[in-house]
Amino acid sequence: MVAAENLTLHRYECTNDSYTLDLGDGVSLTLMLIPAGEFMMGSADDDEDANKSERPQHSVQLTQFLMGATPVTQAQWRVVAGYDPVDESVEMMADPSRYKGANWPVEHVSWYQADEFCQRLSKRTSKHFHLPSEAQWEYACRAGTETNYHFGSQLTAELAVYESSDGPVSVGSYPPNRWGLCDMHGNVWEWCASYWYDNYEGAPTDGSAWIEGRDTDLRVVRGGSWFSDLEDCRSAHRHRLALDFADIPLGFRVICSPPRSF
Repeated sequence: MVAAENLTLHRYECTNDSYTLDLGDGVSLTLMLIPAGEFMMGSADDDEDANKSERPQHSVQLTQFLMGATPVTQAQWRVVAGYDPVDESVEMMADPSRYKGANWPVEHVSWYQADEFCQRLSKRTSKHFHLPSEAQWEYACRAGTETNYHFGSQLTAELAVYESSDGPVSVGSYPPNRWGLCDMHGNVWEWCASYWYDNYEGAPTDGSAWIEGRDTDLRVVRGGSWFSDLEDCRSAHRHRLALDFADIPLGFRVICSPPRSF
């Protein structure tokens, strides 16, 4: 770990718009408007912290979208789990998390359950909610930065929870990035819509989810968790898990269509 006095760390003032959706039962969901733009996805060849799955680094162009300001909380999950089902084969327990707290991130949820959450929310609100593509997730996490973390080249315990055995923390406990997104590093792993590929050869360049060209039950997870190593929390780090796997701190955040639908 690099000593804190040797780090250049950045804290940002949020400059983009936010939108609030009433879920019912006194619970709301805050969405941040992520601006359109272009970024270099993945890790450069000379990045010693990177692994082969993060290459080749490539340019991706994205249109604007809305993204949850935090991972979905247990309170938000509980409300939406009570909505009418879309896929009745997917069980939505009201309280799946191992560590209990209304404002803590929901965890121990599978990709199927995260996707069903989005579908139920879409059906209830007539808006298009879904899991982020891997490109959307990394673009939003970086928020215009090119360093290993959106705070700079390293993290400290003042900026995120990682390498901890004490469990999660309430969402928003740490400073957001410049686009108002909290907990992009650590706290809980976050499911993405994209299939797992071993590298970025042939990856889409328009920000869409990479779901063509193979038959796999593996999906991408991003961001690391409270017990992850520092390197696993990097903006470019990617990992894969099976669709039905839920037995670790797995959470998610939602994506929604642009604000003209609000």
